[in-house]
Amino acid sequence: MTQRLKEFYKKDIAPQLLKEFEYKNSYQIPAIRKIVLNRGVGQASKDTKQFQLYIEELNRIAGQKCIVTKSKKAIAGFQLREGVPTGISVVLRGERMYAFLDRLINLAFPRVRDFQGIQKYSFDGRGNYCFGVRDQLLFPEIDYESITKFNGMDVSIHTTCKTDREGRRLLELFGLPFVQ
Repeated sequence: MTQRLKEFYKKDIAPQLLKEFEYKNSYQIPAIRKIVLNRGVGQASKDTKQFQLYIEELNRIAGQKCIVTKSKKAIAGFQLREGVPTGISVVLRGERMYAFLDRLINLAFPRVRDFQGIQKYSFDGRGNYCFGVRDQLLFPEIDYESITKFNGMDVSIHTTCKTDREGRRLLELFGLPFVQ
């Protein structure tokens, strides 16, 4: 099933960007390539039950299985051994990417109390945008009773844009609520 935002991009956003930035070729029109969700596990790597809950939550939010990232070397100052789980991440592409973006814009952000918007200065210079989410409760897939500890995540939206101006405009047209 084709996602609503994908159709919206093809019919409304792409022609508007083509006209606005005066691209000569339709392949120059910016698009969202992937969305990466990343979550550090901290002390939960020592608690197997809590670590499994974090994995299940991210799987539920993303709609696909996440991968566990492990430390590459030991760091005594952080009491970290080589091969210990340090985080979990998932890369969303295609239909699942558009479905997640739709839920984020239309369901998750409106659930945040006193939400003013997300910062528009978190671009990396090439049109990619990153922001953090404080807790997992803003996603409707997460049940309040199943949470033992609040833990946020990082969301990174990777685009095919060349500049931050193009990336900001693309995400504005998709409906991301930036602070005015």
